[in-house]
Amino acid sequence: MSWRLGIRHTSAYSYAHDVVTSYNEVRVTPLTTGGQVTVEARIEVTPSARPVSYWDYWGTLVHAFDIHVPHRELVVVGSSIVETAAAHPTDRPTISWAELDDAAVGEAYFEYLASTAVDQGLDAIGTTLRKEASTPHEALELVGDWVRAALVYERGATSVSTSAAEAWRSGRGVCQDFVHLASALLRSMGIPARYASGYFHPQADAPIGETVHGESHAWCEAWTGAWWPFDPTNAVAVGERHVLVARGRDYGDVPPLKGIFSGAPSTTPAVSVELTRHA
Repeated sequence: MSWRLGIRHTSAYSYAHDVVTSYNEVRVTPLTTGGQVTVEARIEVTPSARPVSYWDYWGTLVHAFDIHVPHRELVVVGSSIVETAAAHPTDRPTISWAELDDAAVGEAYFEYLASTAVDQGLDAIGTTLRKEASTPHEALELVGDWVRAALVYERGATSVSTSAAEAWRSGRGVCQDFVHLASALLRSMGIPARYASGYFHPQADAPIGETVHGESHAWCEAWTGAWWPFDPTNAVAVGERHVLVARGRDYGDVPPLKGIFSGAPSTTPAVSVELTRHA
């Protein structure tokens, strides 16, 4: 089954006094991949700016812009229409632990095997889980089950700077923390893992034409002979309800909007995501 989804992602920043300059990067435009096609997409900025697009090192489409007029509000709206498809379980890759441990694999995927600042301190657990899995692909299910048992989903319990170990110790987090924890375990097992971000429609039987309020979402992609996506937060196959926007090592590589500015401090941004199933 395939879906056609409309997405509108709005980020609004307010400032106590005039901001005179700002430099920004936006990552909200869905990718075209083997599992989805971006039919149309646009970025709108207020105050008016003309973004310049480029592909970053990790293969994400970035729109960069700067503003040089005084302003007390910055609003960025990314709108897109994407066709997505269901996952095909028969396409699951197979590789043995011995093949995964080959030096050539380590060299090819070293950036997705190296620990980042957010996934330290989980090697012992990863070692235990690896012993329980007969194949690397089987380890994905074990990792997902372990993470969901370790964390309770709770908004506001963590921040974008929370590490996997910190989330694990607190026992609470959001999808970002589920993915950081799962990625840390996979890397400690010798399985290359990357952070995937985008959107997830919350209704499996969403009616055509109905708009729902959603939010940015994250899931894992693990290399077990080929890249395979899995969602450690929701325990559902990554398919027609997922829309991929960006990939990287962790959240630090894929934030929807980041920048620097000169002027007054900002308030917490107001972010809204609207999802509409068109077909």
